[in-house]
This record gives sequence, C-alpha cells and structure tokens, in this order.
Amino acid sequence: MLSLAACGGKKERPKADLAASNVTTIGVNAYLWRATLDTLGFAPLLQTDSSGGVIVTDWYVNPNAPAERIKLTVSILDKDLRADALKVAASRQTLQGGQWIEAPVQAATTQKIEEIILTRARDLRQRAL
Repeated sequence: MLSLAACGGKKERPKADLAASNVTTIGVNAYLWRATLDTLGFAPLLQTDSSGGVIVTDWYVNPNAPAERIKLTVSILDKDLRADALKVAASRQTLQGGQWIEAPVQAATTQKIEEIILTRARDLRQRAL
C-alpha cells in the first residue's frame, strides 16, 4: 500500500466562498445577473446572454401610462460585483397620432435602475454570507 505522505498528507481543502464578489459560473457576476433579472421582471425579456452579460427587454407599456413605452438594455461588464460593472441603457417612445415616436429618457431613470440592481445584488451577496 502506498502512502500519500509525500503529497502533503491530509490537508483540508479550502471551502469555496459562495458569497465572493466575483461568482462567475455563468461568465459574469452571478449576483448582478440575478439582481438584473429580478429587477426587470416586470417587462418581457427579448434577449438574455449570460456569457456576454446582456439582458434586453421588449417594449414595456405601463398600464398607468398607456401612451408611453420603454425598452431597457442592461450590460454586465465585469465578473466582480462593482458599481462600474453595470450599464443600463433605455429607449423611450410616446404614442402620438397612432404612431410611436422616439422620446428622450431622463438620465435619472437609468441611474435609478442601476441603483436598484446594485442594491439587490448586494442583498443577494449578503444573504449568501
């Protein structure tokens, strides 16, 4: 029978830190990915790419404002849970004379969505601890 003493004996393997800031089993930060899906759950999804970190919604019409619709694109740019690893872009249209017309999106809108996603991602990470 061979002895494994030469291989370092019986060392304990380090346990994986499931709450690490860069959980990357899907190509991007898993907390940001999950938080984005949770946050955008109100809108139909048009495209999701977990390897590239892109989530695109289809047009969403708020029942309280039927003459306005919004489409969101969220890009997760890093494997780490960081504020600069997230970018939200939005398109907005208003209904005028039966036609959807491009309309400006306030910068505060995309910033608020980013804040919501980041807060949710941090909460998910905290729960994993």
